[in-house]
Amino acid sequence: MGKVTGFLEYPRETAPRRPVAERVKDFNIIYQDWPVEKVRIQAARCMDCGVPFCHSGCPLNNYIPDWNDLVYRDRWREAVEKLHQTNNFPEFTGRVCPAPCEASCVLGINEPPVAIKQIEWAIIDHAFRQGWIQPQPPTRRTGKRVAIVGSGPAGLAAAQQLARAGHAVTVFEKADRIGGLLRYGIPDFKLEKWLIDRRVEQLVAEGVEFHTRAFVGHNVPVEDLLREFDVILLAGGAEQPRDLRVPGRELKGIHFAMDFLSQQNKRVAGDRDLAADPTRFPEPILATGKRVAIIGGGDTGADCLGTCIRQGAVQVYQLEIMPKPPEQRSPTTPWPMWPYQLRTESSHEEGGVRLWSVATVAFSGDESGNVQKLHAVQVGPPPDFQPVPGTEFTLDVELVLLAMGFLGPVRSGLIEQLGLELDQRGNVKTENYMTSRPGIFAAGDMRRGQSLVVHAIREGRNAARAVDQWLAAGHSLRSASLQACL
Repeated sequence: MGKVTGFLEYPRETAPRRPVAERVKDFNIIYQDWPVEKVRIQAARCMDCGVPFCHSGCPLNNYIPDWNDLVYRDRWREAVEKLHQTNNFPEFTGRVCPAPCEASCVLGINEPPVAIKQIEWAIIDHAFRQGWIQPQPPTRRTGKRVAIVGSGPAGLAAAQQLARAGHAVTVFEKADRIGGLLRYGIPDFKLEKWLIDRRVEQLVAEGVEFHTRAFVGHNVPVEDLLREFDVILLAGGAEQPRDLRVPGRELKGIHFAMDFLSQQNKRVAGDRDLAADPTRFPEPILATGKRVAIIGGGDTGADCLGTCIRQGAVQVYQLEIMPKPPEQRSPTTPWPMWPYQLRTESSHEEGGVRLWSVATVAFSGDESGNVQKLHAVQVGPPPDFQPVPGTEFTLDVELVLLAMGFLGPVRSGLIEQLGLELDQRGNVKTENYMTSRPGIFAAGDMRRGQSLVVHAIREGRNAARAVDQWLAAGHSLRSASLQACL
């Protein structure tokens, strides 16, 4: 490594966040600029550890020590080339990934780990500023056509890989803009959407064709894709939210977290049409002037918290059924495992009350059918979560957001029409990314279940490789469709 003693000389440091009082007034990115020299110092902390466990900790198997060393040596162009060898969109992962690589950093055994995520972010931003990121259209065309359904991180990664391999790629997105979860599931204060637009421009220049408001299985017939394309790759995500079936669930003012977040992202984008289906949401979902309960203590719940605070909520409670994790790594998850420990997101710095070991048992409302109270009870540890007698309590609320995760892909529509097999968890069943129907592949959360952006990018890359191999072997949906017609 460039600085053999760097980990002994320099403490961990990351880019500072804007002051809370300032950042809660807007939806701009919460981080301040970080000087290049600071980044080089942090890269110098990367140890000559022999076995870099960060490789296995990263779902993309990024060459982390390599680009850390290159950054320290001020060889930024080589660093971004090394970074792009495994990751199509490091500007996304550098901002929103929880950094499992850092959890498995060897230095992290007894010291704060290397600021890998921050260095990754700095590399790609520096490369864009220098104009090094340019379209890479293929030198030859294969004549094969690939349809990708879904434009989230898995779909975009697969599209880029397949386009660069020379295939004609068309991406179908049911929403009005490209990006999937990146666009409408992650608040702008964590991921500004111009970053997505910039990459989409690159993909278009590389030959990818995008169609928005194209809901395959609804306003775009599945039969059209089967007839016109050699391969279909499904990358529609895991969009079936986990519901809370308790008395009072039907009251007005109780919504799924993604409906709430997507509306706000549309507001930031300047849209007036806040919902893809206005009949579902006749009224905007807003926390302004309200007491809010967020049920679910994960990342989505934290995103709801930060959004509620920015909208001007009076009070926000975040309820989690699991017990409060320890402040430090639990001995049940020793290094280099992903640690079980308390995580404080930027939104938690801004306000709100976190409640642990709490189960919601009912909602009650007023005569007009609006939610007024959340009824809850303290519970014991998992897996039973037995209610603790005498711990019942209520919260006065006017808005409830359900952020309890997802149950896999939506089965109605495309999946049912194609007759695809599902696995035991309700995800699309695959073998080497091919579904039960030859020529139809699946990747991302639709295949593996709710997960991280970094997993989705790897899924897209791996699925693209499987698609390319299948096409190279001479297979084609179009030839199969033609034979069926004859």
